[in-house]
Amino acid sequence: MVLEIIFENEDFLVFNKPPGLSFHSEEGEGFVVKAEKQTGLKLYSVHRLDKMTSGLLLLAKSSEMAHKITRLFEKREIEKFYLAISTRKPKKKQGWIKGDMGSARRGSYKFLKTNDNPAVTQFISTSLRVHERFFLIKPHTGKTHQIRVALKSIGSPIAGDTRYAAVEDARKEDRGYLHAYALKFVLEAKEFSFLSPPKNGERFSSDLCRERLLSWSSPWDMF
Repeated sequence: MVLEIIFENEDFLVFNKPPGLSFHSEEGEGFVVKAEKQTGLKLYSVHRLDKMTSGLLLLAKSSEMAHKITRLFEKREIEKFYLAISTRKPKKKQGWIKGDMGSARRGSYKFLKTNDNPAVTQFISTSLRVHERFFLIKPHTGKTHQIRVALKSIGSPIAGDTRYAAVEDARKEDRGYLHAYALKFVLEAKEFSFLSPPKNGERFSSDLCRERLLSWSSPWDMF
């Protein structure tokens, strides 16, 4: 497997991670190990994507740069945008999803009734084909499984998500339909923005999905 490199400079690389590849090595080589072997470089993680999630993933070329970029993520100075498809109609078509998150069974997470340190997610959505809802999502915090739990909470678990959607339905899908679509940030006085439409999955490849994406080509101007 050759990983697609979207961008490279002296400080970091931006990859397009394929779906189904673990970030860290589990049963086989993970994303970071594959990236290091492919580039011949020692690379440093600054954020991560779940195994089912495809899309933009940034790795730093030095520990110093990794620290700087990690701080940007921690201070919420990196704008992130995701795409998702659900086969369930949401309780609301756009808006905010806020709430504290806590551990559930078997490594899953859930929303709590408190709001002390909430996960904050903003989204808009539109219809695609029959029983398909397309989401453009901007997470304002970076909690584990945040987007997956947020969409489940409004009645629209992500298609193909075997952890948060109905397992029988999820297993019928060719992938989990969550994609890291765009990043925008300022690093050392220089602005960077990256956009990578999804390339894997029948639902993401439909003509109607691609048509809708044309109107979401500047996600940072939509929230």
